[in-house]
Amino acid sequence: MKTRKLGTLDVSALGLGCMGMTGVYGSAVAKTDMIKLIHEAHDRGVTFFDTAEAYGPFANEELVGEALQPIRDKVVIATKFGFDIDQKTGARTGGTNSRPEHIKAVAEAALKRLRTDRIDLFYQHRVDLAVPIEDVAGAVKELIAAGKVKHFGLSEAGVQTIRRAHAVQPVTAVQSEYSLFWRGPEAELLPALNELGIGFVPFSPLGAGFLTGKIDENTTFEQGDFRNLVPRFSPAARKANMALVDVVKGVADRKGTTPAQVALAWLLAQKPWIVPIPGTTKPHRLEENLGAVDLNLTAGDLAEIDAEASGIKVQGERLPEAVLKMTGH
Repeated sequence: MKTRKLGTLDVSALGLGCMGMTGVYGSAVAKTDMIKLIHEAHDRGVTFFDTAEAYGPFANEELVGEALQPIRDKVVIATKFGFDIDQKTGARTGGTNSRPEHIKAVAEAALKRLRTDRIDLFYQHRVDLAVPIEDVAGAVKELIAAGKVKHFGLSEAGVQTIRRAHAVQPVTAVQSEYSLFWRGPEAELLPALNELGIGFVPFSPLGAGFLTGKIDENTTFEQGDFRNLVPRFSPAARKANMALVDVVKGVADRKGTTPAQVALAWLLAQKPWIVPIPGTTKPHRLEENLGAVDLNLTAGDLAEIDAEASGIKVQGERLPEAVLKMTGH
């Protein structure tokens, strides 16, 4: 497995997003199977694992903690704070909460759930407009000084928020959605991260599965799958957006690979400090995703993808309206 740097943090070129292992895309999968999958990922060279207190809440951190405990010193664990979740009961209001005292309480609870003495990368999950970002960065700075956190990250934050936070406590990585299905970060975010020396961690690098070519307008999602709520995944939008999948399929067919591998290789080719975190619950999908690291897209391939994709207007918002309001932009 090739490695990359997020700021000063060394990680595998692809990480593993663990969110879907405890639901979100429908029913949760057997815990024993997910622990086995996490171990398989590590055996294949993955060292970067992404979770959050909000996934469950808590169930995902507990799963990841149990799975990684035997190999803790060989991996990088990223988790997140920032929602108003009671650390004892898991009850949540749905709102944000990045008050410094809450951040510290989340860190203590996450350390227990993750069965570790430090969090390698601690992201603010969503910007809290009620708390100055300088106070958030300051709280994480104190956790770093105490040895409980190693690196500070932000998720779905705007450029000015990132700059203000970075001035208080250097930001190691920013996590936001990015793929051929959503190229919003290219306008302002990527240039700013390049300037500041901050790494970028794209979530949903396969467009929540759309870029695999396995989803079309006739696909029915399981009850409880969040894609049922996403405008971009309405049947009409999916039908229109198949044009983008056709671009990826065309390159994949020519190179004897899969659409998912082309979509991930395209992301890896954008910047050397980009580390996508595709998620999966299936061993064969893990194997397929990891194959993208060794897929070489030539300058001609990349130019072809950009030329064809630029003429396609993707239909539908990428997230439900209520979620979009919390992205900090």
